[in-house]
Amino acid sequence: MVIRRAVVTGASSGIGEATVRVLRAQGWEVVGVARRQNRLAQLASETGASTVACDLTDSDAVAALVAELERTGPVHALVQVAGGARGTDSIEQGSIDDWQWMYDANVLATQRLVAGLLPLLRRAAAADGHADTVFVTSTAAQAAYPGGGGYNAAKAAEAMLVKVLRQELHGEPIRVVEVAPGMVHTEEFALNRLGGDAVAAESVYDGVAEPLIADDVAELIAYALNAPRRVNLDLVTMRPLAQAAQHLLARGALHVRTDD
Repeated sequence: MVIRRAVVTGASSGIGEATVRVLRAQGWEVVGVARRQNRLAQLASETGASTVACDLTDSDAVAALVAELERTGPVHALVQVAGGARGTDSIEQGSIDDWQWMYDANVLATQRLVAGLLPLLRRAAAADGHADTVFVTSTAAQAAYPGGGGYNAAKAAEAMLVKVLRQELHGEPIRVVEVAPGMVHTEEFALNRLGGDAVAAESVYDGVAEPLIADDVAELIAYALNAPRRVNLDLVTMRPLAQAAQHLLARGALHVRTDD
């Protein structure tokens, strides 16, 4: 039996960290990738995962990551979670630096990873039957909202990259999966978006009955990777029950409507 190896980015927190933990619990070999070496070291000690510190917005760092992966073993799956949002300003008042970072982190980093890892994924697919790519985008790629311009644009671009990749790999045994979560309560997403303001970040989730958590998304990613190789989840949009649409969020307890 082949033990498959997955590369999971954004592994120092949130969905990426949860994915490393879920896959390791299911017997996968995992290489967790993120910038923060101290967080990666803790994750490695707790899960047995391998880790590589890498800034995915740096082409030389990604090239070094690819070389290290090629040196240490096959790559059966890429799970691209890394990315994020900065700022909630209007387009008129938006920070070009924030917009540049969002495009670099969500789009160009993804292209670098795909370009670097496809040869390794093809090699694993040829040897073991198939390989996988999974990209965590966002419902922000599907619906615009005021204050979301930079993130909407970056995630929409990443989602289009995924759709093009699926067509370009047509006929090859490499699955291309997109997971687009809505509201997920993680320790850092809103905090980073709101410039480190912990009170403002927590208020995003105030009163929401059970937002998604990182484990929910990680379990779905694991299902996509473990499903029979004939099954490709082209796009899975997942939201908390309290979020009927990007702009329609119930705060307070959910309850059944009556005629009273």
